[in-house]
Amino acid sequence: MELLRFSTAGSVDDGKSTLIGRLLFDSKAILDDQLEAVEQSSFNRGLEHVNLALLTDGLRAEREQGITIDVAYRYFATPRRKFVIADTPGHVQYTRNMVTGASTADLAVVLVDARKGLLEQSRRHAFIATLLQIPHIVVCINKMDLVDWDEATFERIKDEFRAFATRLDVADLTFIPISALMGDNVVEPSHNMPWYRGLPLLTHLEEVHIASDRNLIDARFPVQYVIRPHTAEHHDFRGYAGQVAGGVLKPGDEVLVLPSGLTSKIASIETYDGPVEEAFSPMSVVIRLEDDVDISRGDMICRVGNHPEATQDIEAMVCWMTDKPLAPGAKYAIKHTTRWARAVVKDLRYRLDVNTLHRDEQAESLTLNEIGRVSLRTTAPLMVDEYRRNRTTGSFILVEEGTNTTVGAGMILHPTG
Repeated sequence: MELLRFSTAGSVDDGKSTLIGRLLFDSKAILDDQLEAVEQSSFNRGLEHVNLALLTDGLRAEREQGITIDVAYRYFATPRRKFVIADTPGHVQYTRNMVTGASTADLAVVLVDARKGLLEQSRRHAFIATLLQIPHIVVCINKMDLVDWDEATFERIKDEFRAFATRLDVADLTFIPISALMGDNVVEPSHNMPWYRGLPLLTHLEEVHIASDRNLIDARFPVQYVIRPHTAEHHDFRGYAGQVAGGVLKPGDEVLVLPSGLTSKIASIETYDGPVEEAFSPMSVVIRLEDDVDISRGDMICRVGNHPEATQDIEAMVCWMTDKPLAPGAKYAIKHTTRWARAVVKDLRYRLDVNTLHRDEQAESLTLNEIGRVSLRTTAPLMVDEYRRNRTTGSFILVEEGTNTTVGAGMILHPTG
């Protein structure tokens, strides 16, 4: 079955964890012992109903404070599709966690409290979702039971969000009025909102078309591991293992190896289950070439007439993830696909206010959870695409070498070399 990865986002107390709990509960994806633990915890708190949010608030601090801090991943399936959910935090101080959870998502669910309307956190999370090039955004206007299922309230928030979205790069935008607590329009259609003619959330998640979101044009294969012969029986076997990052590769295709520039043809493509006639993202495969080409971990196999740019100069948006600020002149290790190099921050172009979208061009540093545009110079060429074209070859992380701490996540705007 096809896999859909989606993240939830929104302001604090908008009901993200409750919504996921409702999805898991109503789709029969909760084990009996999990449900018993949640029921007992709800009873101990004196609640009149089962608090489904406890199904995703896994940290003790989260359960005690009633908030989401870390990214909680949950898995469930229906007869039509498999799902991976990333429940991301709503607090501004955990923006880095939201970026981490949403970085691989096909779809983002942004919750808005029907009583409060569109808040700064809702705008911020919608912007980050578009910055991460998540192709589908579903705005769930929650707690409709607390505004008497009022259609006018739904339409007002919908219009306000649409006006804000005109400033963003949104490919697919859907609005659904729900009550996560009561279950209306989550798995089953709501009888309390007959004026809503659309699909409930789960049905939309099952039917949203994601196959065309993948880049099947630009063939990209970062080499993760070189498989060399270790026995006399396999003395002639030499393959290159990795995960396809874009395009379609087939035996007989002429390919280019970067950064060496050498060319060859694909002899075969192997998987755990045997040889295949084609490989595409996100398949993990072993590629064998017809020629004995010098290839190492971190090299890129692509097509002769369609290849990423090998460059040492990069312009990127960076989300900063540590207390120690980023500043021009700072040096870090950079990991791009399977390739490592060192990088120096040449310039901080501006710091972006993710609430107002204002660009502060006078900013001198980025601190924890801030996002800005930076120029980097690397010690070795990286084979990059723009992030909006390929989210794998267009992204990287910055690592502080002394502590091996990931300090920044970057999205490449364009190479400058």
